[in-house]
Amino acid sequence: MTTNTPTQDLVGRAARDGGTLFRQWFERLSGAPERGEQSAYVFVMGSMAEILRVFDLHTVFPEINSLQTAVRRVAHEYLNVAEDYGYSPDICGYVKADVGMQLRDGHHPMGRVPKPNLAVLTNACNTYIKWSEIWERFYHIPVFTLDVPGSRSAADQTKPGDADFERDRRYVEYQIGELIALCEQVSGKRFDIDRLREVLGYTNLMSRAWRKVFEFNKHRPAPFNAITEGTIYLGVANALRGTPEGARYFEELVEEMAYKTANHIGTLHDEKYRLIFVGVPCYPIFRRFYELFAEWGGNFVNSSYLWFAAGGMDLGFEYDLTRPIESLAEGVLVSVRHAMDSMMFQHQALIDLIDPFHVDGIVYHPIKSCRTVSTGLADNRRAVMAARDVACLYIESDMMDKRVVSEAQMKNRIDAFFEGLATRKLHSA
Repeated sequence: MTTNTPTQDLVGRAARDGGTLFRQWFERLSGAPERGEQSAYVFVMGSMAEILRVFDLHTVFPEINSLQTAVRRVAHEYLNVAEDYGYSPDICGYVKADVGMQLRDGHHPMGRVPKPNLAVLTNACNTYIKWSEIWERFYHIPVFTLDVPGSRSAADQTKPGDADFERDRRYVEYQIGELIALCEQVSGKRFDIDRLREVLGYTNLMSRAWRKVFEFNKHRPAPFNAITEGTIYLGVANALRGTPEGARYFEELVEEMAYKTANHIGTLHDEKYRLIFVGVPCYPIFRRFYELFAEWGGNFVNSSYLWFAAGGMDLGFEYDLTRPIESLAEGVLVSVRHAMDSMMFQHQALIDLIDPFHVDGIVYHPIKSCRTVSTGLADNRRAVMAARDVACLYIESDMMDKRVVSEAQMKNRIDAFFEGLATRKLHSA
């Protein structure tokens, strides 16, 4: 009889459990209409999941739905449907894949996505506003836009306690009150502040654990890859935000990372180079994209994607349950502003990560489909290189459209990058 060792039980558990939780989440979404349950379409930057859970509204993430079509290598089918319908090849691939899915009556590789009863968005991405207007036209649903004031400049990022921050927080708090009233109208249920406290408590547990997970990757070898495994963790962080299942998953994730760190178990067998990834991954060849770096011993120990798409969880922000709505407004302001800063004012944050994470190089990945994420990356790269002597790679492709992804060209650039890193190591030795 074979008995499992702690290594067999723990190593890789988060990836396995994350996949199971995600499939279960899609199954619940697929069966929601038959059970008479309502759904809200939301976005990763400011999902307002805690408020929506109080009213038992399912949260549907069109960004996650779209990237899943690319990971499963069928995105082109949805993009073609949207382009045949009249959408330009130049606009966001996430939007077009979602439109294609809506035109196919919600059919998706992982199930059937329900139609929305409500859409909630923030101004973190300019595309969100136009995207939600599509659903408004398709389904004649109410759309709520939460206007979150961003940082005025890289040198003017206010913090809790500052007068400007408090004014912005009150502005967001007032809008949350309006969202609560709309949810009461859509769902027919009364707002329950004790239920909100319960949901916020689960988010606190997830956020606390997520912050610890980041810290583990400061160790050599790093216990997880920020692109491959990090994307799984990110999916659970969004889909199960504010749930007991999500809290349990992240607490167990900390246990796995602690075990791997204590036993010097890295995500790569031979970690030679430690990298930071800036941008959105190349999902049409997701596995191969990872391999192009891993074959050289390159491991992504951190990623800006895990900042701006994590709903602020990477900050370790925790809600004050004694004043839930006021604290929620503060958390929304902190997290959404952090997401926008992670796209617009990130060069200093990258510089600050180089030493604690023992970074050998930074990989910038601008993409055709998303100008919001890609804007300024070339200038960002120059600013980082001017401040620190760190190797930087700049490669372009897309997160959805395989027609603009050239694996051969990327491989040539990546190989040259690692040859340069090897030369640096020889010189430093």
